[in-house]
Amino acid sequence: MEILSEVWVRVLPVDAPEVEARSLLLAAAVALAIVVIGPLWRLARLGVTLVHELGHALVGLACGRSFTGLVLRADASGHAVTRGPERGAGRALTTWAGYPAPAIAGAAAIAAATWGWAAPVLTLALVAAAAALVRARSWLTGSVTLAVTAGLGLLWWRGDDAWQAWVLIVAGGVGIVGAWRHLGAVAGSRSPTSDPAVLAWLTRVPAAVWNVSFALACGAATWFAGSRLWALWPGSLL
Repeated sequence: MEILSEVWVRVLPVDAPEVEARSLLLAAAVALAIVVIGPLWRLARLGVTLVHELGHALVGLACGRSFTGLVLRADASGHAVTRGPERGAGRALTTWAGYPAPAIAGAAAIAAATWGWAAPVLTLALVAAAAALVRARSWLTGSVTLAVTAGLGLLWWRGDDAWQAWVLIVAGGVGIVGAWRHLGAVAGSRSPTSDPAVLAWLTRVPAAVWNVSFALACGAATWFAGSRLWALWPGSLL
């Protein structure tokens, strides 16, 4: 019973944290450093790709498709294998979900941190990462997913409320900026297997339109995350 009590405490939300201005500035600086420093970004973008692929998988499951495999590659590309009808709304929604996923997840992480919901969100993220680990189909995929799962587990079990919130703010910022970087890369791609190209094939709507829809979704997530951080800023009237 004691262990169940310990687990339950780590799942419950807490009061919204009081964050100092210097703590927010430090979080922003760390997130920016991760995205702009080459060696750090090469590692972090694998995490962004993982979230991208899990976006495909989760929406696919919601649309009645089955999630059977996950592959990450050294060039930060990836593939989530879902099985179901070759065409139709479910396939289109599953394909669309990848590029906005890191920005949406990042905004959700930042909102959770500002509302005191870091612990429940970390619990859900840990469950999702553990489930993805079972679907890994390469050594790199397994290594990245295991590292993410271990990091989430350590933060969930050992991190205090303030530390969990701070890490979620950093991770959320990396996810949002990473989503924009990935979107910039695909916008200039002519690959027939890219998500926009597949969506164009599925729907007969030009790939450029789908790129705009990705940008709108990422923009909405960015605005929402920014509004939450502004509300958290000491002295804010929001």
